[in-house]
Amino acid sequence: MKGRNKMVWLGVAVVVLLLGIVVFGWQKKQQAAESTVPKPQSIVMTIGGDARTTMAFTWQTEGTAGEPGILQIAEGAEPGPSWSEAEVLDFEAEASVMEDGGKGHTVYKVLATDLRPGTKYVYRVGNGQDGGWSEPCSFVTEAAEPEAFTFINVTDSQGEKAADFRLWARTLDKAFQTFPEARFIVHNGDMTENPNDAQGWKWLFGQASKWLTRVPLMPVAGNHDEISGDASAFASHFLVPENGAEGAAPGTTYSFDYGFAHIVVLNTESKIKRQTEWLREDLRKNTKPWTIVAMHRPAYGGNQYDKIENWIHVFDEFGVDLVLQGHNHEYSRSYPLRNGQIAQDGKGTVYVVTNTSGPKFNELKKDKFYHAVHSQPNKQTFAGITVSDNTLVYTAYTVDGRRLDEFTLER
Repeated sequence: MKGRNKMVWLGVAVVVLLLGIVVFGWQKKQQAAESTVPKPQSIVMTIGGDARTTMAFTWQTEGTAGEPGILQIAEGAEPGPSWSEAEVLDFEAEASVMEDGGKGHTVYKVLATDLRPGTKYVYRVGNGQDGGWSEPCSFVTEAAEPEAFTFINVTDSQGEKAADFRLWARTLDKAFQTFPEARFIVHNGDMTENPNDAQGWKWLFGQASKWLTRVPLMPVAGNHDEISGDASAFASHFLVPENGAEGAAPGTTYSFDYGFAHIVVLNTESKIKRQTEWLREDLRKNTKPWTIVAMHRPAYGGNQYDKIENWIHVFDEFGVDLVLQGHNHEYSRSYPLRNGQIAQDGKGTVYVVTNTSGPKFNELKKDKFYHAVHSQPNKQTFAGITVSDNTLVYTAYTVDGRRLDEFTLER
């Protein structure tokens, strides 16, 4: 009897072992199959048109197979629906292949339209295959009627290695801790050290993915984003409004409205004259009470960029309220300026350089007549800008939470 029991148990053990081998082999096959499915990466949202009814998305996958790209959106918060329900909106992305010196990658861009104002949505992107979807993330469209809002301003993340971009991510962490209701980010340029280094872009988006997949990032082209007139690598990562200056590098000039503000993005690296006329026409059409310009090289900010002198005249002509700048890797804020002088009545344009959100700090330049605040805290810096009907409040902080500067503009 004992011998028979041993044989039975031995048989059971063999069966269990064989089943384990079969299951393990099946799991390995599944894992191998899933590993060949391209996973979305470098996901970033932008305001691509009317912020009340649209949202733009860009992402990439490894390789140049050019798989289909799909965006799915549903009303609600994370983790979202079952994704098989009828109310899920599907949008097909445009795919383009980019060579990067390695195995290349595929870029996907899509504008979601016909969204409802003031509504929370959850979304995912991918190719429709199991294992080929991103994790669900959520965003909120702008309210139907203008209301007060806050956005975050940073500049010059300009990293070369993974540790550099951890500084940029840490800056955004503190910025959203300080301004948790911020609706978008304006980055004043020089996002990476080398625009053709694909790994740098992966670190830029990857380190700060918890913010960039939920809050739009509005990019400005800097001298490390456009080189010798080529901004194609920079522009491949963003889908911005297609209303910029004719002849300028695509994806580097545009404007959009949000709440009570009209925001204009300029490119200081090329086609300055073409942008001047476009800027004048754009501001002529503006109906918002506040006008904000974002650009890289500063008109007033320690070093001044003489090539954009004509832009300053247009700012004066149309009463631009605030110009957000980068490039100098120091903190600088001007008095209100008009006609190249301090506006004694306070009715002029304020020019700010928001130091840096990355690893590189420059030696503080000499004070100039226009400086109201000028410092080098040697800390990553961010600003929160709150715009209402009658006031614009700007507050800058270092990454350790020290308030560096604050001012209020009133209409």
